Amino acid sequence: MIRVGFGYDSHRLEEKRKLVLGGVEIPHEKGLLGHSDADVLAHAVGDAILGAVGAEDLGTHFPDTDSAFKNISSMAILARISEILLSRHYVINNVDVTVICEKPRLREYIPRMKAKVEDVLSLTPGSVSIKATTNERMGFIGRGEGIAACAVVTVYPVPEPQDT
Repeated sequence: MIRVGFGYDSHRLEEKRKLVLGGVEIPHEKGLLGHSDADVLAHAVGDAILGAVGAEDLGTHFPDTDSAFKNISSMAILARISEILLSRHYVINNVDVTVICEKPRLREYIPRMKAKVEDVLSLTPGSVSIKATTNERMGFIGRGEGIAACAVVTVYPVPEPQDT
């Protein structure tokens, strides 16, 4: 039985921060502000995975009040979420992500982002789709104040190992 999870994340853009999306550092005058590296793409995917398996949300597992997660790579968070997924006897079928930002343009970075997410989640090539769009200059995203991402993940159960 296939299960579906949806994830969303947004962070404010700030000077003196690196911009990391999908585990890829992207040249830009501002980066995302957060307790971790604030990778909205990875956070949206992580929340979608957790939702699909009924494991609460990212903030429950990786609270911003815990210094252990200060400046942690969101790829490390995704790796830990992958362990939660497997412990609940599910595997990922596919991941579909949309990143919403006015700048920078992301097209040239998308193949590297896909490869990073597929690698961290141990997925076959082609299992991850990443798209980018603008917000047509509307709202906080349109004003260049932040970036958001939405993700949908499908998972399916695998049989639990049997004792022999």
